[in-house]
Amino acid sequence: MSSQTVPTSRATGEPAELTLPGARRTASPSRLLYGAAGIVLALLLWEALAYLKDDAVLLPTVQETARTFWEYMSTRYPAVVGNTLWQHALVSVGRIAVGWGVGVLIGVAVGGLMVSVPLLRHLVDPLIEITRPLPPLAFIPLFIVWFGIGETSKFLLILVGVVPIMIIATVSALDAVPKELEQAARSLGATPFWTLVTVRLRSALPAIITGMRLAMGGAWTSIVAVELIAATAGLGYLINNAGVNLQTPLVLSGIVTISIVGIVFDSLLRLFHRSIDPTRR
Repeated sequence: MSSQTVPTSRATGEPAELTLPGARRTASPSRLLYGAAGIVLALLLWEALAYLKDDAVLLPTVQETARTFWEYMSTRYPAVVGNTLWQHALVSVGRIAVGWGVGVLIGVAVGGLMVSVPLLRHLVDPLIEITRPLPPLAFIPLFIVWFGIGETSKFLLILVGVVPIMIIATVSALDAVPKELEQAARSLGATPFWTLVTVRLRSALPAIITGMRLAMGGAWTSIVAVELIAATAGLGYLINNAGVNLQTPLVLSGIVTISIVGIVFDSLLRLFHRSIDPTRR
């Protein structure tokens, strides 16, 4: 398996975050201020373009989008049999939680087995390399034909996007654990399985969490895409229906909701990362 495909822990080569030269990755007041200023500038640019176009269907203003966002928090869409915006978000979050959670467990388990059993690694590694470049969205027609438009096809589509990422992340992270740690545990009488669970996996956990964050982004891409095509609820379904009916403010409200939920999920994973990695505190 290519050693460049996955991020590893900070001490062993975690992928560099987007950092400008000379910038510090600490939550300093100045950094927060610059971040807030960037968001404000983007909103001002959006507002200016909306006024220049003067077409709410093409590009609604920030105020119109915010008003629509707030309105549909308590208004059903579609009106008769639909859900409110937050209910559509809950449907998507439920699908993500199940698919991503199961995918992470499968990916970590398979990755751990591949590192422990060289024969299994030789057998599975080519399959991972072959399927890794394939976008999960390419499987949508097949899954709809095989499993219909129910929850099974959505669940499997998320697995297709999450499992390869987690396998690669786990294998790369475990390979990067210093051999001295494993040897010290074995010299103290630990079995290979106990050493894998308590030493190697524990040391690799920060890099595995980084893989979980990457997999979360892939899971959102997959679920929104499949909800655009085959669903009766969810944020992708809402965005598609609103787009067909030229309700651009609602389309943007759905996109903003995805962004907010995604930031919440990523923040939770970052907190988990900080809690188990003292070097990030």
